[in-house]
Amino acid sequence: MTVEKTSVLVLDCAEPMELAEFYADLLAAEIRIGSDPDFVEIVGNDGVRLAIRRDHGYAPPSWPRPEDSQQAHLRILVSSDDIDEAEREAISLGARPVDTGDSNSGPRDVRVYGDPAGHSFSLAVYPLPQG
Repeated sequence: MTVEKTSVLVLDCAEPMELAEFYADLLAAEIRIGSDPDFVEIVGNDGVRLAIRRDHGYAPPSWPRPEDSQQAHLRILVSSDDIDEAEREAISLGARPVDTGDSNSGPRDVRVYGDPAGHSFSLAVYPLPQG
């Protein structure tokens, strides 16, 4: 017998409700608060599941760091026609563009940001152009 499972990415931060509101607005999802006020879930109609957990000793990550560049981050997929609008929306909600040293001119299929608590996430064109 196989046990049914689901998964959720959990982001630590100092203020869970503030970060939950950012992601709920960005992903058009709802916030669910259970019995633990330090653990908040974001659930969307398209299968989005994300959780935010209070860490009283939280320090924002530094990205990218050359010594450990394979950090986890959230990748949000959008159509190529919508990436500019998705970027404007993310920034208006409090996201900060992350300068990775790559060229910032011309069309970019992947754009990297920091959320209000400092976690990195990206907006990426889906599907990526074949080339």
